[in-house]
Amino acid sequence: MKKYYLLSLVTASLIGATCIQCTSPKQKSGENTLPQKSELFATLPDCCPTPDGMAIAPNGDLILACPNFADITQPACLMRITKDGKITKWLDVPVLEETGWASPMGIAFNEEGDLFICDNQGWSGAEKAKNKGRVLCLKFDNGQLKETITVASGMEHPNGLRIRNGKLYVTQSSLSQIKDPSGLLVSGVYCFDMNDRDVAVTNTFEDKNLITTVITKNPEVQYGLDGIVFNEADDLFVGNFGDGAVHRIKMDAEGKVVSNDVWAQDTTQLRTTDGMCIDDKGNIWVADFSANAVARIDKDGKIQRIAQSPDCDGSDGGLDQPGEPIVWNGQVIVSCFDLVTGPDKVNTGHDKPFTLAKLSLEEKE
Repeated sequence: MKKYYLLSLVTASLIGATCIQCTSPKQKSGENTLPQKSELFATLPDCCPTPDGMAIAPNGDLILACPNFADITQPACLMRITKDGKITKWLDVPVLEETGWASPMGIAFNEEGDLFICDNQGWSGAEKAKNKGRVLCLKFDNGQLKETITVASGMEHPNGLRIRNGKLYVTQSSLSQIKDPSGLLVSGVYCFDMNDRDVAVTNTFEDKNLITTVITKNPEVQYGLDGIVFNEADDLFVGNFGDGAVHRIKMDAEGKVVSNDVWAQDTTQLRTTDGMCIDDKGNIWVADFSANAVARIDKDGKIQRIAQSPDCDGSDGGLDQPGEPIVWNGQVIVSCFDLVTGPDKVNTGHDKPFTLAKLSLEEKE
């Protein structure tokens, strides 16, 4: 997520910036003409001040990753939410010994119930965490963690993760060691086998697991690939955060990329592309992190902003810097990251409560 790193953010949070309960000057009027107004789904406990990625567990529970960049005194953890709304901490994510912390962002379960995690150490901005990102595999026995396996290490900025046909597809939001003649940011997609162990990543074109790259053309927001989904046809869709664009990546039977093109882009409806999910009809739902909004992209690539909130604290269900949506139990649940500020952001600061919002899958009559 969003290239404003932890060290500066901690300073801002200690100052105690307060969220303004009115329409931000950066927020355009007319939000009430949008199809929906988000509602409050859940208020999270203090151990989850920075909610991010989500996945559905084999038993149907919703699992939420909390990297907790807003309060590094809180260990990064996974939360469990049951269908009846009970919220509990499931476990603390195993830390990297060198840094003493973990930073779980994108997460996904395989069919065997193993949980794969993007441990985005580099988001912290700390020198000791530079190029220390990991992809982890957590194995369980009767719901208890029994083994932690490092699939890959040395990653600069692992962010979103999806599993398809026995492979792990991971977005790397920044590949700063790859220099484009334009001077603009390069980011990319990595592919690992689910059974890979201890793959050493160099964050360069030398990595055989790097299957494709993109350039973020917006000079004002240099943050690259983030959200990631597959459709039923096995097309891979990834969001180029800074450009507010979604790329469609097609691969051949051997998994080699044969095309990587901008498939959907309309900055009047979608300014930044953070986490993404896909519903049963093939619509892709995208968190617009900078605009406090969620958009939906139909199968033809048409983008429609579904809901948007002014700067808020999320207590009334507002989209308080949405990080990722997920379809769960007939609703779209949205994590509210509520941390990053800047001239292009509606959000002005981090504060309580820590929330998840919800939207309807279908338009309300």
